[in-house]
Amino acid sequence: MELLIKKLHPKAIVPDYAHEHDAGMDLYSVADINIAPGERVKIPTGIAVAIPEGCVGLIWDKSGLATKYGLTTIAGVIDSGYRGEIIVGLLNTGSEVAKIEAGHKITQMLIQPVVIPQVTEVDVLPGSHRGENGFGSSGK
Repeated sequence: MELLIKKLHPKAIVPDYAHEHDAGMDLYSVADINIAPGERVKIPTGIAVAIPEGCVGLIWDKSGLATKYGLTTIAGVIDSGYRGEIIVGLLNTGSEVAKIEAGHKITQMLIQPVVIPQVTEVDVLPGSHRGENGFGSSGK
């Protein structure tokens, strides 16, 4: 599989994998942005991608940023037909201002296959061993 990347900004860094067998490729900021506690921001990456048809780009947290600073991603689905700039939504769940600088790794993107099911409305769903048991139903 080939992933086509177009740089839209002179500071853009082409996504890359930190280690040979990593699932996610790192995405980088092209802007200096401070994120206050509780604040949601959109961070430009300066790149556009051509996700192969039948796949999706999923944007996930960088574990270090999430655990050290409380930064978590929001709105992380890149459809295969989208050709605009990848803009990353981040939420600061921490208690201190998070400082992002141009060139910093901000999230990671996984490219995964997508199954498109035929959607069928029914009056009754087939049974299962779990049934309607939800939150907390599997115990402690």
